[in-house]
Amino acid sequence: MDVDPRQYENITINDNDSHNIVLSYLIHGCFKDTVESLVASTGLKVPAVQLEDMEKRKRILHFALEGNALDAIALTEHVSPDLLENNKDLLFDLLSLHFVELICSRKCTEALEFAQAKLTPFGKDFMALLAYEEPEKSPMFHLLSFEYRQHVADSLNRAILAHANMPSYSALEKLIRQATVVRQCLSEELGKAFILKRVAVFSRDLFLTQLNSLGSVPV
Repeated sequence: MDVDPRQYENITINDNDSHNIVLSYLIHGCFKDTVESLVASTGLKVPAVQLEDMEKRKRILHFALEGNALDAIALTEHVSPDLLENNKDLLFDLLSLHFVELICSRKCTEALEFAQAKLTPFGKDFMALLAYEEPEKSPMFHLLSFEYRQHVADSLNRAILAHANMPSYSALEKLIRQATVVRQCLSEELGKAFILKRVAVFSRDLFLTQLNSLGSVPV
């Protein structure tokens, strides 16, 4: 049955659906303490193996965010064998984090040797950073930022999840993407009632599909 989009605010959402969406986001982001609090307050179930997986990913992501890329690489190879061997771009990004950390620590000789041994084979030139006394003012300054480390950590997290046959994006992020697309469609087609109705149906169906897909994630 088609739903009038003007009536969406009158539709009741099951609490368990909301809890599962939030839970999937927390598990994806390795917020273990918050997951345990949510589970305790709602009665949701999370298998012990999933809590262990979260703790391992959390350690890996912490290493990456702190600039300890070599530790992140070592633990990733233990948790997800062959992942980095088959994802050279991700491996390069992690190695670049270590190179940048050496630059920031003013260990220029060690950074040069590391770049020649580990980065040059990838055919990407990062050594230009060595030419600047103040790397943070170079054209490649973004590589020194926390945002870059966060980007690499997020990519690594998604890759590890995909390697374990888990969703690489949380249900909440997918719903936000869906809402963004729907809002754009509504804006572009404002005043066209039949288009509005089609978008509303699409939004509803996609939302229900996303909720159903949560059943494939052990929560």
